[in-house]
Amino acid sequence: MPLRARRRRTVLAALAPLTAAALLTAAPPASAADTWTEAGSDRADALTESQGLTSVEVPAGAANRYTGIGTIPVGVSGRGWNHIGDPDASYDGHYIEPYQRDDGATKMFRVQAPGGTWSEYVHTLGPGEARNNSWVAVTPGGQWMLAGEYGTMSRLLVFPTPGVNPGTSPSANLPQASTVRLDHAVRDVQGCDFVTATRLLCSSDDPAGTLFGITKPLLQVDLSAEPNGTADVTGHVTALRQLPLRSSCSGTFETEGIDYDRRTGTLRVIVLSPGFCVLTDSKTYRFTRS
Repeated sequence: MPLRARRRRTVLAALAPLTAAALLTAAPPASAADTWTEAGSDRADALTESQGLTSVEVPAGAANRYTGIGTIPVGVSGRGWNHIGDPDASYDGHYIEPYQRDDGATKMFRVQAPGGTWSEYVHTLGPGEARNNSWVAVTPGGQWMLAGEYGTMSRLLVFPTPGVNPGTSPSANLPQASTVRLDHAVRDVQGCDFVTATRLLCSSDDPAGTLFGITKPLLQVDLSAEPNGTADVTGHVTALRQLPLRSSCSGTFETEGIDYDRRTGTLRVIVLSPGFCVLTDSKTYRFTRS
């Protein structure tokens, strides 16, 4: 809390030993909200482009990656990993997919190295941690990764980035390293991606609209510091706009994954159409900052 002018000098003196880093962690700086304007759309295939997406920088010229129920390998789903979330890729080309299952106390991150080799990293749930593994977002520095739980949450989870952070191994549990503590609850976040080292954009499938006054919002999260796995950071949440909800069918839309391509400044978000139209006019919407 900011110091009030009427506090005594003795209180100010007592606060002096606090370091600048500690103050930064205690409260995120005020940040102006970006404005994102719709710039077009592409059809999203309900089988292979319905859960998430990410742009891949390495190798140069690599195609965008998408996830959906049709992209889960048979050998993976046969072992119970039957849901895939919104993926991400580190700037050095490690591609990471989040998986969950209907039972047990684990979630899994499947990683493809730049050379093409796949490996799996399993995380054992901590106390109170939801089984949902909806998305991953790799920090610009690459060593740390955020992941999210479904439902109404006031936190994001921080992990060492599997396959990138030297402290990770497919043969060992992938531990939660720290937490992003949000100043405002969020609901049903389906994807987040870093825009800068301390700013995230997130797609929320919130059907109620009671948290921010709109349903299906695009959220901005400003962090007090880039997550480094050694201490918790805080996040200031702002609702920027409602995501597009257009279809030939009426009913309930579903907001899915999100991607920000720093090379072009393009933001993309998947929105699935209601009912039968999920097959015909679901879209990946493109946005530019204005």
